[in-house]
Amino acid sequence: MAAHIRRRLRKGATTTAVAAAAVAALAASQAPAATLADGSAGSGDPKAAGEDTASGETDGAATGNSPYYTDLPPLVTPDKPGSSSNLPAAGSAEAGIPASVLAAYKQAERTVATTDPSCRLPWQLLAAIGKVESGQARGGRVDANGTASPRILGPALNGQGFALIKDTDGGAYDGDAVHDRAVGPMQFIPSTWASWGQDANGDGRKDPNNIYDAALAAGRYLCANDRDLALAADLDQAVLSYNRSTEYLRTVRSWYSYYQRGTHEIPDGTGTLPSIPSTPSPSPSPGTGSGPSAAPSPKPSPDKPGGKPSPGPSKPGGGGSTSPTPKPPTPKPTPPSATFGSLENAGTGPLRATAGQEFDERVSVLARNAVGAPLAKVPVTFTVTGGTGTLFAGGKKTVTVRTGADGTATAPKLQAGEKAGEFTVTAVAGTVRPRTLTYAATVTARQADAIARTDEKALVAAPGEKFADAVTVKATYKDAAAAGVAVTATMVKDRLGVIDNDKGPYFKDADGKPVRTLTTLTTDADGQLRLPEIFADDNEGTYLLRLTTEGGASVVVELTVKAPEETTPEEPAPDATETPAATKP
Repeated sequence: MAAHIRRRLRKGATTTAVAAAAVAALAASQAPAATLADGSAGSGDPKAAGEDTASGETDGAATGNSPYYTDLPPLVTPDKPGSSSNLPAAGSAEAGIPASVLAAYKQAERTVATTDPSCRLPWQLLAAIGKVESGQARGGRVDANGTASPRILGPALNGQGFALIKDTDGGAYDGDAVHDRAVGPMQFIPSTWASWGQDANGDGRKDPNNIYDAALAAGRYLCANDRDLALAADLDQAVLSYNRSTEYLRTVRSWYSYYQRGTHEIPDGTGTLPSIPSTPSPSPSPGTGSGPSAAPSPKPSPDKPGGKPSPGPSKPGGGGSTSPTPKPPTPKPTPPSATFGSLENAGTGPLRATAGQEFDERVSVLARNAVGAPLAKVPVTFTVTGGTGTLFAGGKKTVTVRTGADGTATAPKLQAGEKAGEFTVTAVAGTVRPRTLTYAATVTARQADAIARTDEKALVAAPGEKFADAVTVKATYKDAAAAGVAVTATMVKDRLGVIDNDKGPYFKDADGKPVRTLTTLTTDADGQLRLPEIFADDNEGTYLLRLTTEGGASVVVELTVKAPEETTPEEPAPDATETPAATKP
């Protein structure tokens, strides 16, 4: 009975050699990408529900009907029916779900419950599909962020047993520039991921190899077309949309029922690897035997005893047979290890710098071959585009760098231009199918963290007159002169500059009209700024001028408008040489 329960289902005949190769590929942790099996998958218009697909035509399955794992649930469930799924981390690894994988399924259930509550997506359905598609990310072999390591790739979808899907993503997701492959723990084909991909872990990327992103994408895909997954018919339709095979549906259903009865969490990386995929054997060629491994019947050789030469046309004027014209040798295809697959960000951080300064971060990319390993000696062209005046070191807008032995190429340092704003750096590699990465970058205006007057002279003017003394300030950044810093001068009513003043001292614009705010001021090479002339209106009093720099430094200057004090002329003193008048007796 146990042997019967643990039987393996097949979509087609699977030879021992193919199964062994699949297990070896999964167990090879040193490989850059774990391959599911040597088969194919597809995409396109959905076929009738329940139809088994083993042709080379494309259909609408999310996985392209790529191979899946046909292990069935254990005979004994981890707990009694109806129990909570929050069980202690105990029991067999086969019965448990790795911690990060389980967390991703439950997070996807909560998210979809918020955005599409009528779907009623159960996380156990995601777990069942994840188990059948990749063995729960190959037993939870994921990093701290939930990304499969090594990444999980299905076989090349080259029409051998499944659908034929030529490359749709330039190898960006699957590292294959010739055919598509199903990618990640939930085995999305790139064209489907392009439409349904999600960023569920908030890292700014939609990564099919990340279990959080993939689980949410699978959940939304299953809920498409207004399905209510609490209804058996809708749930079956959803599973068949994922892989259009009735045997696939039965396998997923068996795991779904198993997880509904209970499961438990196990540490990441401790789950069991799936054993046998559903990959069918290639169809045998006519006359070559019953299977792909059948060898052709030996032909008798004329050079050996008992051999008879095959009859053939005679040469003119002579007897005997002629040898067939030798065919030119078939050119060998470029091995996957030498085929350019994808171009990825090699860890470039935010690109930000102050005008005129050098960027701390450098743009770096990683080239991979068709099987996901680093690819050396690939020329990568980096180009700066934008109006900030930013250039690579040496004053160039475009540079070409070849990848090193580790597959990375790093552009020269960037020198920020004098104009604040945004620009882009584009990295392009490959000739037949160029791969492109674009990086956003920002140049911020020069800044100052302090600004002060260069003298303390009182600034006084009479009503209707101009101030005789100019206002001069100096801006600094980290105690050094801050050249080229933008400064705003505003007449205000309070020292915080919350309320602008509409009377009192003013500047003049180009037409001679009064203005009380100037925004086009910039410090010179020494960090100093001499303000334009300031005029007083007819209102006497003490007024405030606030100067603010890019970077938030500020200084408040007092301006006094008052009439000059009137003075009484003094009587002239008598002349000492004058003879006093004679007095009368």
